Amino acid sequence: MPDGWTGPLWSTSAQWDLLPPVLLALLLTIAIGLEREAGAKSAGLRTHVLVGVGAAVFMVISKYGFADLLGTEHVALDPSRIAAQIVSGIGFVGAGLIFVRQDVVRGLTTAATIWLAAAVGTACGAGLPLLAVLATGAHFLVTRGLRPLARVVRRHRRRPPVLRIRYDDGLGVLRGVLERCTAAGFSVAGVAVHRGTVDDDGARVTGVTLRLDGRGDLVGLAAALSETAGVRSAETRADPDETDDEDPDDAGAPARGLHDHA
Repeated sequence: MPDGWTGPLWSTSAQWDLLPPVLLALLLTIAIGLEREAGAKSAGLRTHVLVGVGAAVFMVISKYGFADLLGTEHVALDPSRIAAQIVSGIGFVGAGLIFVRQDVVRGLTTAATIWLAAAVGTACGAGLPLLAVLATGAHFLVTRGLRPLARVVRRHRRRPPVLRIRYDDGLGVLRGVLERCTAAGFSVAGVAVHRGTVDDDGARVTGVTLRLDGRGDLVGLAAALSETAGVRSAETRADPDETDDEDPDDAGAPARGLHDHA
């Protein structure tokens, strides 16, 4: 300790009075975590509780952890600084939950829920219990109550056309496929190339998924492509869209029209 130190050992003697906000954060984030755990999501009970309780503790520290220094000359308290760091810092946790695989984004809702758990904990630590409870209720409304509405909207929206092509590699087939798509009134918005395989006849076969823009005859295009030399198969199906790990069963079964060309 510095020479002449005469201050108290603890920041405040009323530490028991600081526990209710942390306990409230514990209860609310347990509710959020149980909802996530019930859906077998990648971030479940423990993650949400730790994030929420940690945010509450940091906020309580920011507000009351330096009470013994407030009487010191040239010392001022700014509780908002910790809240600002929580908002930015929790982004690193959320970013680790989001990944992209073949143009499909997953983990967005889980990351957003982690962010909300941090907000609930921060509200508890800031002494805003009503706001924390309402935010928790909003979580259940969004994740459970809005799911049927999302299904209805998903059924009625127009899905971008998608073609999955398997063709003999090294023969310039893909160039001809793209030209046919353009001639049929489509533009190619995205291309995903899949790992090639070797067929029974020794030919190397490559698969590619084309996301198209346009309102041409997709089934007719698939039928025409299936008759193109070098094309093994042309398959139409629904666009996978940008889904996350929350509702994989809501995406619906893809409608397929398969045209094989032996």
